[in-house]
Amino acid sequence: MSSRIFQSVIVQMKEATDRVIGVIDADGNVVSCSETAMIGEKWPEAVIRLNSAPDSMVVVEKKTLKPLISWSAYFDYAVFVEGDDEAAKSICIMAYVALNGAKTYYEEKHDKGTFVKNIITDNILPGDIYIRAKELHFATDLPRAVLLIRQVGRADVAAVDVLQGMFPDKQQDFVLNINETDIAVVKQITANTDTSELVKLAQNIEETLKTELFIKTVIGISTVAGHLRELADAYKEAQTAIEVGKVFDTEKSIITYENLGIGRLIYQLPTTLCEIFLSEVFKKNSIDSLDQETLFTINKFFENNLNVSETSRKLFVHRNTLVYRLEKIKKLTGLDLREFDHAIIFKVALMVKKYLASRENRLV
Repeated sequence: MSSRIFQSVIVQMKEATDRVIGVIDADGNVVSCSETAMIGEKWPEAVIRLNSAPDSMVVVEKKTLKPLISWSAYFDYAVFVEGDDEAAKSICIMAYVALNGAKTYYEEKHDKGTFVKNIITDNILPGDIYIRAKELHFATDLPRAVLLIRQVGRADVAAVDVLQGMFPDKQQDFVLNINETDIAVVKQITANTDTSELVKLAQNIEETLKTELFIKTVIGISTVAGHLRELADAYKEAQTAIEVGKVFDTEKSIITYENLGIGRLIYQLPTTLCEIFLSEVFKKNSIDSLDQETLFTINKFFENNLNVSETSRKLFVHRNTLVYRLEKIKKLTGLDLREFDHAIIFKVALMVKKYLASRENRLV
């Protein structure tokens, strides 16, 4: 952020008031001021006070300060006005509005992070991406992946700062605060980076946030975007990975889009079509008549690749007992899980039922 942008606004405001107006940065350095002799001074006490109340107006040594809007949990810049009276507070608020506007305009024109955030949130026209990339000297055709980190249960605003510490190169990697719970990391990668490396990166993120902030996360990983214009789709893939994972892979905390399999297809189906499918596959309510023990047996049978002997061994039951259970399932549903085609239909049906249940819970 150029201090010249702040200085030009402050010079204009100087004509409207005799109070000293200025801006300090995150280290407490006065970077712009109507009293130019003050530029370069350092106010460490102001930094402590502002960081302890990041959204509030504070008074330090008869100066009124208010932090400008920032993506970080801590302030990047703060406006200050000489005095601690009501007039100082009013002038501080007016300066805050003016300087925030200048800061936002500058970031939209010159900040790569804002540019990337606008791309992934569809806040920029596709044709403008090329123009802005050229203005920012931003490489358009480098491979990048999107990791969406969602904080579960308790969210901590400091998570953004922790992640920015993990990805310090702000010219290549971008940590973007999406909302109270979601943070997107747009990571530049090499052409031969595979999914396993992205999973390791996600595991490192998960462990770091858990260790430093004691927060639980679920992370969605997109496929590789080969061009800037593909980043919006990559972000949607990471979102989809989390949403589908909530339905079909509830035990996983890291989900990759390319490994969602048939769950991704089911998730995109209309509920009416899913209900028709279930009614056509099963006799009336036959799937609802299966108890938990039977469903557990079915899942184990699928996990062991429809192998009767291996499944009975894992369940610690006699082979004949398992065969009896499979016959019972066949009688109830009309599907013999020992036949591959029937097993596929049954597996899909269970996933469809799970999807419908998740939709019903969401509407409650």
